[in-house]
Amino acid sequence: MQNSKNNLYETDRFQWIEQQKEKFRNGQYDQLDIENLFWEIESMGSELGTLEHRLTTLILHLLKYEYQQRVVNPLLPDPYQCRDWLKTIDRTRLAINKLVRKNPHVRPQVDEQITEAYPDARRLAVRELNPYLQKHQQVAESDFPDRCPWPFDQMTEEDWLP
Repeated sequence: MQNSKNNLYETDRFQWIEQQKEKFRNGQYDQLDIENLFWEIESMGSELGTLEHRLTTLILHLLKYEYQQRVVNPLLPDPYQCRDWLKTIDRTRLAINKLVRKNPHVRPQVDEQITEAYPDARRLAVRELNPYLQKHQQVAESDFPDRCPWPFDQMTEEDWLP
C-alpha cells in the first residue's frame, strides 16, 4: 500500500493531496501517507519563510527606488543607483511568482507575510540609503509609511514601479 501512496505522490501531487484529504475526513488515518504528509507539512514553514525573505527584498528595493525617484533625483530619467535595484526587483518578482505558482497553499498567507516583511524592509532601506545620501537628503523610518503601501498583486506585476 505504501508504494502506491508514494507513486501517486510522485506522479500526481494534486490527486495525492485530494486523496489524503478524503482519507483524513473519513477517519482513515491508518491509510494516510504519513511519510510524505510529514515532508509536506515541514516544507510549508520553509516556503513561508522563503516568501517572507523574498518579499522583504522586493519591498526594500521598491522603497529605495521610490525614494530615489521622488526625493533624491526626481529629475533624472534613470538614476544610476536604480539600475541594480531594478534588476533585483525583476529577479525577486520572478522568484516570488514562481514560489506562489508552485506552492498555491502560500497564496492565502501573502498579506500576513507582507506585514511581517515590511518593517524589516523599511529598516533596511534606511540603512542602505543613508550612506549614499547627502546630509539634507538623509532618510528615517518615519519617512516611509507605517504599512506597506502596495498590494501584493501590484508589487509582483512585471513592469510596475512606484
